[in-house]
Amino acid sequence: EVQLVESGGGLVQPGGSLRLSCAGSGFTFSNYGMNWVRQAPGKGLERVSTINYNGGYTWYADSVKGRFTISRDNAKNTLYLQMNSLKTEDTAVYYCNTLVGGANKEGQGTQVTVSS
Repeated sequence: EVQLVESGGGLVQPGGSLRLSCAGSGFTFSNYGMNWVRQAPGKGLERVSTINYNGGYTWYADSVKGRFTISRDNAKNTLYLQMNSLKTEDTAVYYCNTLVGGANKEGQGTQVTVSS
């Protein structure tokens, strides 16, 4: 069974940093591209960042470019999102997801709240 478990969220002041982690199991993690997506209160799902299977390609939404860094450690089956210079508008539930066997797989999410 494919499982994705996010962690690392919390409450942080504007300008602060957080590092999110996503542990994958039940599939060959190193074969799959991965995404971070987020859902802010009252808004739809927004793709934040994407990384290919070996980390050789990354993509960022304009809203986070230059502030967030996606990375992965395939030896640990773990995806990361380093978030710096956080803004109040980054407040959201953050999910990692991937497509396995034609089905979208997503974790339970981790809450990030940016507030003074």
